[in-house]
Amino acid sequence: MANCPIPVPGCTSRKPNKLITNVYFLTFTAFACVVFYFLGLWQHSPSGDDPISGTSFIIADSICVQQNSTSTPSTTATNLDFAAHHYIPDPPQTAAREFNFPPCDASLSEYTPCEDVHRSLKFDRDRLIYRERHCPEPGEVVKCRIPAPSGYRIPFRWPQSRDMAWFANVPHKELTVEKKNQNWVQFEGDRFRFPGGGTMFPRGADAYIDDIGKLINLNDGSIRTAIDTGCGVASWGAYLLSRDIIAMSFAPRDTHEAQVQFALERGVPALIGVLASIRLPYPSRAFDMAHCSRCLIPWGQNDGSYLVEVDRVLRPGGYWVLSGPPINWENHWKGWQRTRESLKEEQDGIEKVATSLCWKKLVQKGDLAVWQKPSNHMQCKITRKVQTNRPFCEAKDPDKAWYTKLDTCLTPLPEVTDIKEVSGGELAKWPQRLTSIPPRISSGNLKGITAEMFTENRELWKKRVAYYKSMDYQLAERGRYRNLLDMNAYLGGFAAALVDDPVWVMNIVPVEAQINTLGAIYERGLIGTYHNWCEAMSTYPRTYDFIHGDSVFSLYKYRCEMGDILLEMDRILRPTGTVILRDDVDVLLKVKSIAEAMQWNARITDHEKGPHEREKILLAAKQYWTAPETGQNQQR
Repeated sequence: MANCPIPVPGCTSRKPNKLITNVYFLTFTAFACVVFYFLGLWQHSPSGDDPISGTSFIIADSICVQQNSTSTPSTTATNLDFAAHHYIPDPPQTAAREFNFPPCDASLSEYTPCEDVHRSLKFDRDRLIYRERHCPEPGEVVKCRIPAPSGYRIPFRWPQSRDMAWFANVPHKELTVEKKNQNWVQFEGDRFRFPGGGTMFPRGADAYIDDIGKLINLNDGSIRTAIDTGCGVASWGAYLLSRDIIAMSFAPRDTHEAQVQFALERGVPALIGVLASIRLPYPSRAFDMAHCSRCLIPWGQNDGSYLVEVDRVLRPGGYWVLSGPPINWENHWKGWQRTRESLKEEQDGIEKVATSLCWKKLVQKGDLAVWQKPSNHMQCKITRKVQTNRPFCEAKDPDKAWYTKLDTCLTPLPEVTDIKEVSGGELAKWPQRLTSIPPRISSGNLKGITAEMFTENRELWKKRVAYYKSMDYQLAERGRYRNLLDMNAYLGGFAAALVDDPVWVMNIVPVEAQINTLGAIYERGLIGTYHNWCEAMSTYPRTYDFIHGDSVFSLYKYRCEMGDILLEMDRILRPTGTVILRDDVDVLLKVKSIAEAMQWNARITDHEKGPHEREKILLAAKQYWTAPETGQNQQR
């Protein structure tokens, strides 16, 4: 029949109906999907048996892994297994004990490695060389943790600590007997009291300092840093602090038992040290005032080398204060059990050395004598052309002071163009001195450090210390800490940011540092010392409440063992003390593993700028533990 282009009765079209065809196709597809869905559901149902005998299929992360199994497949077929199936094997026993630092014997509770009494006896007694630093050889280094004595207690808080300390912390009564009439220290029940007395100040340190203040001005901020040679228990330094003068006190190990240890326990800056054959570990032109009160140093002997060293560390225009023999010998020679002739000879020797240094004797009144160093060497150089006198040192770094031999020549001051000019630059008075550009920087003598860099560093550390306090509530708590140590101080920014807190900071400039910045730190009115962290510090155990270190372990990465540095930190840190270290994250991860082996509580946190910085911050706290009580085998 022909096709009908238009509807006509009796005409039928042969063209297929597409709508009906699509309906059939969709219906068939839907039916097939339903059939296969139920077939798959039946195949994997818990009640059905797996058609493949002896195997099961586990679906994990959309990957089918065929496993041989003899168990019923229904127990695993519908459970998704997200557990990791790759494990690092346990390390061998030797590797697990890589960092193992057991407690030391109780007899080492006051161990000072580089001033060990037994080792020192091997060295020359001439000029007290045996009392200098003599550190153990690598094979002699102690690899254990120094214990606190049994009964150790957290020290009193400042300012109460200035006047008292727990007997259990420094269990030595020798000074209470030997210096009984001089009021150095008194023993009362479970504690020591420090009345502020001294050999030459029976009326107390405050009255003695008032006497000095009548001779030179201690109140106008021109005197900020001082050094006390042969400090005793550092009462002079302790009482200067209320006048905004900070003193670096030092005395030899065991001349009188535990002098420096008492000072540090009181919360007063101090180091073990002696004037013998090497320079003091301070830069030139560091101190505004030097002091000796019956310190028994033979100032006029050995060609005046000890007084020459005082001249090196004394700032232009600085003062040297001397009391005790031979000053006022006319009235004291009998009590000192010396002859008039020997005392006069000693004083004449001191006067001669002082003259050779171009010092001017300002005054001698009663038991006190005061000399002043010139503000420059212009006039001093003229006198040397006229008469034979002490020569100037040539081609020597005046700031080099780590195992550097003493000189008998005069350390020259920086050149000036006017007789009234202060060599090296005049310093601002305290407290403006803290934030002023140090003359060593403004003059360009510290290569690579500009005034702009100093200002930026000052602001940077304000922010960093604020961030530290937000992480460590104990650092934020006023009075919780007193003695602080900065292991890599650079420009002293950490210490400067804490100047309003009741703390003092020992600023360490490592001898390995690229730039020797310790002189600039002193020009800010702060204190510190040189040190090599591959060796022990010249201090007693349990010296510091808080230790800070910026990139210390990166600096010493290839110089000595990380574990040895951390053990030294543990030795000088008080129980419950805190450590904050900032360094590269990989370095801090290793530090953390060693710190935990020393039973420190440690954690790593983000940089103050956020988590994307490679530099991180480690916070650690030393646990409280002591040596066992006598007759007991367990630690407290």
